[in-house]
Amino acid sequence: MSEVAVFGQYWAGDSPVHRMDPRVKMLLSLAVMVVVFCAQGWLGLGACAAFIVGFFLAAQIPISQALRSIAPLLFLVVLTALLNVLFVQGGEVYFQWWIICVSEEGVTRAAFVACRLFLLLMSASLLTLTTATLDITEAFERLLAPFARIGLPAHELGMMMGIALRFLPQFTSELRTVYRAQVSRGATFTANPFKGGVRSLLALMIPLFTSAFRHAETLSSAMDARCYHGGVGRTRLRELSLGRLDAAGVAAVALMLAAVLACNVLAAGIL
Repeated sequence: MSEVAVFGQYWAGDSPVHRMDPRVKMLLSLAVMVVVFCAQGWLGLGACAAFIVGFFLAAQIPISQALRSIAPLLFLVVLTALLNVLFVQGGEVYFQWWIICVSEEGVTRAAFVACRLFLLLMSASLLTLTTATLDITEAFERLLAPFARIGLPAHELGMMMGIALRFLPQFTSELRTVYRAQVSRGATFTANPFKGGVRSLLALMIPLFTSAFRHAETLSSAMDARCYHGGVGRTRLRELSLGRLDAAGVAAVALMLAAVLACNVLAAGIL
C-alpha cells in the first residue's frame, strides 16, 4: 500500500466498508452526493460532514489520506468559490473596483458552495479508496447489464471506466515526474499568461499527453495480442452477493438523509 493515496487509487484494508458489495457502495456513493445537495443550510452541511467523517472512520482510512487523495481536484473548489464571489451580489459590499465587487452574499455563497463541493469530493474518494478498480468495473457493468438488451455496451463502458481509474494515479505520478524534470532543466512555472504561463503549461502538458498516448497504444497492442473480444464467454472468479453489511450501509445513508431533512426543517423554523 502506498504511503500517499491519490484519487482513484485503492487503499487496501479489511474494514466493513471494504467488505461491502461494490454495487451497493457505488449506489450509496451516488445517494450520499444527492443527500449533500439536499442540504439547504450550514446545519445540513454539518450533518453531512459528520456522517462522511463517520464513514471514513468505519472504513479505517485516515482523514489526512482522504484529503491527500482529493488534493489535485481542489482547484475546482477554489475556482467555483471564486466565481461565486465575483458574480453573486447582495448585502454589504466589502470591496469594489471597476466591475469587480465582493459582497457579503457572494462570500457567504462561495463558502457554502465550496464546502458542498468539498464534501462531494470526499464522498467520491471514499468509493475509490475502499473499492478495487476491478470491483468498480464489475459493479458498473452489473448495474448496466439490464440495459444491454437495448444495445447498451455495458461491458465496454465498464472497461473504459476501469482503465480511466487505473491510470489516474499513474498520470498523477508522471505529471510530478515531468514537473521535476523540467525544473531540473531550469524551467520556471508561473500562472500569469503574460509572463510565460501558457508556455509553462505546454511544457507540462505535451510530455504528459505524449505519455498518455504511448500508454494507450501499448494497452491496445496488448489487448490485441491476447485476442480480447469483450465480455463474450467471460467467467468470473467471485460472484457478487448482498449481505448484512450492505443493509447496514443503506440504513446509515437513510439515517443521513433523515438527519439532513431534519436540519433543513429546523433551519427553516429558526429563520
